[in-house]
Amino acid sequence: MKWVGRFSGYSAQAFRKDLVSGCIVGIVAIPLGMAFAIASGVKPEYGLYTTIIAGILISLLGGSKFQIGGPTGAFIPVLLAVVMQYGYENLLVAGFLAGVFLVLMGLLRLGSLIRFIPKPVTIGFTSGIAVIIFSGQIANFLGLEGVERHEYFFYNMKEIFLRISSLNLYSVLIAGICLAALILTPKILPKVPGSLVGIIVSTLIAAWLFPGKLTTIGAAYGPIPAGLPSFAPLDFTWDRILLMLQPALIIAMLGSIESLLSAVVADEMTGTRHNSNRELIGQGVANMAAPLFGGIPATGAIARTATNIKNGAASPLSGVIHGIVVLLIVVLFAPYASSIPLASMAPILMVVAWNMSEYKNFTHMLKMRTGDSLILLVTFVLTVFTTLTVAVQAGLALAVILFLKRMSGMVAVNKMLPDHTSGKEKVQAHMVSEERNCPQLGIYTIEGTLFFGATHVLEKLEEKLLGDPDLQVVLLRMGRVPFMDTTGEANFISLIQRLMQRGVIVLISGIKPQPKELLLKTGGYAMIGEKRFFEHTGEALNYALENLQFQKCLGCKQFAFRECTGLSSTGSLRQHIS
Repeated sequence: MKWVGRFSGYSAQAFRKDLVSGCIVGIVAIPLGMAFAIASGVKPEYGLYTTIIAGILISLLGGSKFQIGGPTGAFIPVLLAVVMQYGYENLLVAGFLAGVFLVLMGLLRLGSLIRFIPKPVTIGFTSGIAVIIFSGQIANFLGLEGVERHEYFFYNMKEIFLRISSLNLYSVLIAGICLAALILTPKILPKVPGSLVGIIVSTLIAAWLFPGKLTTIGAAYGPIPAGLPSFAPLDFTWDRILLMLQPALIIAMLGSIESLLSAVVADEMTGTRHNSNRELIGQGVANMAAPLFGGIPATGAIARTATNIKNGAASPLSGVIHGIVVLLIVVLFAPYASSIPLASMAPILMVVAWNMSEYKNFTHMLKMRTGDSLILLVTFVLTVFTTLTVAVQAGLALAVILFLKRMSGMVAVNKMLPDHTSGKEKVQAHMVSEERNCPQLGIYTIEGTLFFGATHVLEKLEEKLLGDPDLQVVLLRMGRVPFMDTTGEANFISLIQRLMQRGVIVLISGIKPQPKELLLKTGGYAMIGEKRFFEHTGEALNYALENLQFQKCLGCKQFAFRECTGLSSTGSLRQHIS
């Protein structure tokens, strides 16, 4: 059998690599799946079911060769908010609808659009989510009792402060042991998952030395059932669908961003290239299937994908094996997971939060003290203190505003005159001065994109030109205008019309294809006149000097126009000025 596509060149040796990496990633995924589910406000087994169903489908149908999918930390604040506001049943509906959105995004080939989200926005909300995850585990780390979960960070911190008197030293000790294992295991045994070691060691110590002193998964959520996840069709009603459209869209957008970021990381580590639209379709199908078995929304997991690659994965089969491994462990050992203390789960999520915080990029961008620093800070603060939706919308809006401001600041108009001292008779801005300036001929170079944010530049130029009663000819050099939008075109044509009404001849040189095409579509090209467009500045000046009747130069009152401006001969102009 000849393997093609992502399985091209597959062999028995590649299968052995996939088997090893799949087993390791599967073991890593078990504590994370339970921890993410608990932090999201649902039962731990739902995180395991997500790992199994979504993990297998994402690997089979996605566009990345090494992507590992499942529940992730990035979803925690969003899913928790949905569960608290709408309930678990509606979360399943939102997850399914998010899958539909993801499939549509892939079919519409919108995968490439995700890359246009500014990095400060991505880092800002990722770091904000990390803070929410970390802070959300303080209560379990300290073993606080009677703590109620709230949607907003401030109220959760207030709750911890009010319940601090119920601190459980046994919980702190067990959490500390698990945290130590998480930190030390990678240094001592780099091939062994630190989260698994931490849970096993801390759980055994708690059961041996402190029985009944800590809250366990079983005590908080009931025993984890041993067996296959059962199929349960969702209860769709039109009212429920409308109610969950917005949460579903948020889940889909976050899932698309996280999955494609993870795929990019995989590409960088392996030198491969993923198919972003296929990845979105695979993610969508997985998120449509997982809720039918009680699973929560899933996306590409950067840490597990990196673990998959580092352990020698050769194909998407490693992701399938990782899901099967989780399934086998659930069937064989699920009852034992009920004895895991919540204090043992807290450090795992805290370490996940620290690793996803991007603190190096965050501090580096913040120290730059640029507009990106402001975008980063606004997105981060709003993510922590409001909602992810508000934060991303505000971050994107601020990014657009600052970008437009920078773009408008890059548009410039400079008056020029030929530089006869250079030997090439190029037009230069430095040749214009109080002593040497031609009031009859205005040569202006426009630089930058003429868009709606550059209106003020053309307005100033119009005010200046219309305020000069001696002006006879205006030459607009457009060779440095790469793009013009409809607003820029409208202002540009308005300027020319006002000049023509005054009897001023308008010439244009060096216009680029896009502005020219737009002028042709709007009729502006015909209004100006085809004969007034020139490829080079020299040709336009020759036309002005040969076809227009200039008086003596009004600037110096002595010489003819040609001598005053430094134009020596029409032939040399045609040859040298461009």
